[in-house]
Amino acid sequence: MAVDRSHNALNDTQRARLEAFVAGQSDADLQRPLPAGWTVAGVLAHIAFWDQRAFLLLDQWEKTGQAPVAIDGASVDWVNDASKPMFLAMPPRRAAELTLSIARATDAKIAGLRDDLIEKNKAAGMPVSLDRAEHRKEHLDEMERALKRR
Repeated sequence: MAVDRSHNALNDTQRARLEAFVAGQSDADLQRPLPAGWTVAGVLAHIAFWDQRAFLLLDQWEKTGQAPVAIDGASVDWVNDASKPMFLAMPPRRAAELTLSIARATDAKIAGLRDDLIEKNKAAGMPVSLDRAEHRKEHLDEMERALKRR
């Protein structure tokens, strides 16, 4: 039975959208405020953080053979809240550039996963989301709406 790799095409699509979005934003756009005290650049750094988390967990899993523990919903909230001040302190253009480089590396890592690791991830309840597209799309939609209102 073939391993489902449909996430790769979804990731590629949203990464291309992310690249186009970043290329089209001025430094002022990247500093634009968003709800809950975020900025466009801060949300981009947030995307980079969660992509980097996926990259590192997969890398460790490949090296050690030990599955990571899934993060619970309550922890996601406090991780986001704790990281927000650091994301907002980053130079906006650097946050945008970092987001793109991490997205590319993460997507390459996911696309190159061995079939057995994809199946182990599925069997373990998906402790690492291989579909990075969903998270990117959610935030790209939000940022595009905010920038249209300017």
